[in-house]
Amino acid sequence: MNTGWKTVRLGEVLEERREVPSEDDLASGRVRIVSKISFNSGQIEFRSETKTNTGMILAYPGDLLISGINAAKGAIATYGADNTGTIAATIHYSAYIPNSEKVDIKYLWWFLRSNSFQNLLEQHVPGGIKTELKAKRFLPIPIPLPSLSEQRRIVARIEEFAAQINEARGLRKQAAEDCSSFIRKVFDQRLSDRHVLRVPLQNLLSEPLMNGLSIPASLLGSGVCFAKVGAVNTGVFNPREVKLVNIELSQNSPYWLRNGDVLISRGNSPELVGRAAVYDGNPEKCAMPDLLIRARIDCNKAEMRFVSTFFHSTEARDYITAQISGTSSTMPKISQSKLEALPVPIPPLPEQRRIVAELDALQTEVDALKRLQAETAAELDALLPAVLDRAFKGEL
Repeated sequence: MNTGWKTVRLGEVLEERREVPSEDDLASGRVRIVSKISFNSGQIEFRSETKTNTGMILAYPGDLLISGINAAKGAIATYGADNTGTIAATIHYSAYIPNSEKVDIKYLWWFLRSNSFQNLLEQHVPGGIKTELKAKRFLPIPIPLPSLSEQRRIVARIEEFAAQINEARGLRKQAAEDCSSFIRKVFDQRLSDRHVLRVPLQNLLSEPLMNGLSIPASLLGSGVCFAKVGAVNTGVFNPREVKLVNIELSQNSPYWLRNGDVLISRGNSPELVGRAAVYDGNPEKCAMPDLLIRARIDCNKAEMRFVSTFFHSTEARDYITAQISGTSSTMPKISQSKLEALPVPIPPLPEQRRIVAELDALQTEVDALKRLQAETAAELDALLPAVLDRAFKGEL
């Protein structure tokens, strides 16, 4: 750290606020209660309910609010001076009044979320970052503190870098979303010829659709491997999305999956109902739960991968969205009868296989791009801590 900066105890620039809210203010909702402080953004989130069995503290606009339990993880917030009215938090939080003649609260907020402060916690607090950070441990900690003008200059530089990092994150997120929709858009283009024959899904089946087995939550933990409904979300069966169920299934049980089965989500959030994937035999012995519907495709009529991919197309999604029942709070579902009636475009089998092969090649390229994006995301996550390290060493 820059040795030209003076060192001061936090108690020299902060005063603990020791007020408590009235029961009437809490019960009436006039004083909102903090639910948590986001580790990533430092934003305050509030409870929807007003009941509490825990002692409470008050915080005023302009205060610094710290979670004693999670301060080391970034649960530190400023309750902006532009707010009106007080807020309450449990006694596991503490509120502090900053001395505006000595410290810029934004500078302090950035510093307390930095590795520099983490190191100070390890040095000056018994138990380090694992200790609940009460005022008696927090306020004696010595920190480097430049002049107010220098604090404000440092804050401006940090916020400039933070804005650039957030912009880069936004671009990366948009690119990831574009990757996820790319395969669908290509498939939509291949189906754009409205003269392609469309037949009900029912006409392409080698046997009737079948729901999976209903599993009581009490049986989860060990035993038979069952696919989870999330295994089909991306359009490629995810072998990690499985659960173990303490149940016995006979060798000839209809709930065992076969290689080539098309699995369709019967119930999920609105955007995930009706997603589908082909089970490829991994894991080797896997059964089907009740939120999945199994479709066995007649290979003389359609290519199973072509049918599965169609479930993610715009045309299929529009149909499914119009046919689902229920609300987001009750898990929307789609019935077998409505799935059986789904009009599926059926070009000649050689054309179906050509389209699937083309999409496979594109998927390989998309997967490679996603891996690169994941590496970029890790680099972006490391940028801000590096900026803060430099800032509080006087190098920014």
